[in-house]
Amino acid sequence: MNYRILAINPGSTSTKIAVYDNDKQILVKGIDHNTADLEKYDRVQDQFDMRKSEVLKVLQENNIEINTLSAVVGRGGLLPPVKSGAYLVNDQMIDRLKNRPVIEHASNLGAIISYEIARPLGINAYIYDSVAVDEFKDVARLSGISGMDRESLSHALNSRAMAIKYAKENNTNYSDLNLIVAHLGGGITVSVHEKGKMVDIVSDDEGSFSPERAGRVPCKKLIDRCFSGNYTHKEMLKMIRGKGGIVSYLNTVDVRAVEKMISEGNKEAKLVHEAMAYQVAKSIGELATVVEGRVDAIIITGGIAYSKMMTANIKKRVEFISKIEILPGENELESLSLGTLRVLNKEEEAREYQEASLAKA
Repeated sequence: MNYRILAINPGSTSTKIAVYDNDKQILVKGIDHNTADLEKYDRVQDQFDMRKSEVLKVLQENNIEINTLSAVVGRGGLLPPVKSGAYLVNDQMIDRLKNRPVIEHASNLGAIISYEIARPLGINAYIYDSVAVDEFKDVARLSGISGMDRESLSHALNSRAMAIKYAKENNTNYSDLNLIVAHLGGGITVSVHEKGKMVDIVSDDEGSFSPERAGRVPCKKLIDRCFSGNYTHKEMLKMIRGKGGIVSYLNTVDVRAVEKMISEGNKEAKLVHEAMAYQVAKSIGELATVVEGRVDAIIITGGIAYSKMMTANIKKRVEFISKIEILPGENELESLSLGTLRVLNKEEEAREYQEASLAKA
């Protein structure tokens, strides 16, 4: 059976799309949105018509007839906690993302655009591995302060896709393995996958700093700075997400630029680069304890995984735990498409999204 899948991944200033015929990519396109145009909209949801029109325009320009689509899949937005894998987009999900999103974020538009393209065609719209995938064990939720439970927010889409890819390439099942996946990008998250479930993570505010995020910082010093009177709430948030990490030390978010500085003899750049690798390795080691050291492989992925210097620095610290597999790239459109293909091929079953309050009724 042949299936044609449209994948949609809205970001803050762009919308990336791809079309796959089964597992073969036949179109990929990044649609850039002018910042001035985006500022006209009060809320992310208000960008819906504009972004949907741009997606349809690209399909038309590339002679992709929408009535040839078998399914549409969007990047899973910031919903209440959901399970891994595929969810059918339904009215409850749309209502949540439009009217009561957990956080206003461009990824929330993925499901909405997909649904509005798919519905008139009589085909299904899906999300796959939302940012909010939560398969934590209860013991992983406690933070140390009552009422301040840890949350499962991570690069679940690419992390699970690379874990599944690793299993397939090694002629085994994802559900039979214990894997640790480090996603290295603008933010860094590390996850542990125990027999097919992502049971714990080190989120981007719990572990390593990254190009633009501060990661785990000393709590008492952070509290002192918050109450110093020198910063607003918004400025403090920006300090840890946007102006933290590598950029706070070296005024760049580009790891390639940092490595150029190192080649030119910049000792501070060398220290910052090594410190980030050091902290990623600490997160990997931390999560190895979750599965009592029984780790079948450690996977390093994300855009920064293209850096041989970074991956070598991480590898030397953690290869005593297990073998290392480097699978670089963000791979989000591929992950969305291949996840949906597994559903269409009945290798996986899509879940029906239901609000927790209604599920209990």
